[in-house]
Amino acid sequence: MEILEQWYRSEDSEFYLFIALLLFTLWFIRNTIAYYHAEKRKVKQLHRFAKKGDIEAQTDLALRYRKGKAVKKSCQNAAFWYQKAAFLGDENARGFLEEFLEKHKNNKKKRYS
Repeated sequence: MEILEQWYRSEDSEFYLFIALLLFTLWFIRNTIAYYHAEKRKVKQLHRFAKKGDIEAQTDLALRYRKGKAVKKSCQNAAFWYQKAAFLGDENARGFLEEFLEKHKNNKKKRYS
């Protein structure tokens, strides 16, 4: 306990605090970059499996495009992958696709009214 009190009172405590914050910042940046690369790898794998006809991969990919998670947000790509999954029998994808088409139809009516 005395050592901690002595360290806290020392003139170098600001330096040690700065070093600790610097190390934490570097650790945080490294982990953020690693997470980003892992997400990109997941999307690449999802594309590969979705093209082969995996319903779960198609639905997950559609959701990622719909939300813009690790990919550029795109309603067209989301609808494309939902449509593929719906044709293979995924009821959730069919529901999302119907919802998407209904919203799209309502937006067209509003634009031209």
